[in-house]
Amino acid sequence: MSRAAGALLVVGDVVTDVVARHRTPLAPATDTAAEIRTLPGGAGANAACWAARSGCEEVRLLGRVGTDSAVWHDRALRRAGVRPLLVTDAETATATVIALVDPTAERTFLTDSGAALRLAPEDWSARLLDGVARLHLSGYLFFAAASRETVRRALREAGGAGIPVSVDPASAGFLAELGPERFLAAAEGAEVLLPNVDEARALTGRDEPEVAAAELSRRFPLVVMTLGAAGALVAEGGAVIARVEAPAVRPVDSTGAGDAFTGAFLAARLAGADPAKAAEAGCRAGSEAVTVVGGRPPDVPPGP
Repeated sequence: MSRAAGALLVVGDVVTDVVARHRTPLAPATDTAAEIRTLPGGAGANAACWAARSGCEEVRLLGRVGTDSAVWHDRALRRAGVRPLLVTDAETATATVIALVDPTAERTFLTDSGAALRLAPEDWSARLLDGVARLHLSGYLFFAAASRETVRRALREAGGAGIPVSVDPASAGFLAELGPERFLAAAEGAEVLLPNVDEARALTGRDEPEVAAAELSRRFPLVVMTLGAAGALVAEGGAVIARVEAPAVRPVDSTGAGDAFTGAFLAARLAGADPAKAAEAGCRAGSEAVTVVGGRPPDVPPGP
């Protein structure tokens, strides 16, 4: 099987999202009216679903979930066109995120990583790379010792097999806790880094997006930085080589916009698109994602 015809394997987090959209500021010590939905999510799982939605013929997802919702998540992934490779954890519940979405569609997360960061080295096998053309690693797994060793092993074995690897840094807050240099060292060997602007600033200490993207591209062959509604930057070899605009939309919920970008970008790269064209595909998906509640494609039913 040729690389171009191969599968996308995502190793990442599977999360139960509780999305609360409040139209007024939060009122401390009392009630704030909100629209609340429980949805399947997780940066890795969302990206996998958007890759399938964007035309990637075979998408696989390795992640760890609790017995509390394993069947629900398995079904949701299959409906989205993703082949789930879920490890069930009998001791810890599935990761849960409460997303507080304000009237501007900006979100704040409360995160219980649960089973997601318990993905262990023994959950990984080099056989998972059979037929794989690209490997994508969710950055959340870099923030705990066991899951960090798991993704490091996956990255090394993919590199040895000549399979390109992409990494999404995932969270500026968690990057600050772990330390930028520890994260960058753990992600060494990846072909593509996919940070948003806040994550790039956290990793470099540079405020100017172009400067941060260029600096990161001295450590990774390709850096694609998302800028929210402003689009994306593409950098290689220490220089920004393209700036891509995002379609203008009216946002509802920004949860999962970066995951949508990642999934569509990777699907386009697998189909042979150059980095700038793939970033355009990512921007289109990201713009679509903010027009719906939750992080998954809008035409996939969220229920069991």
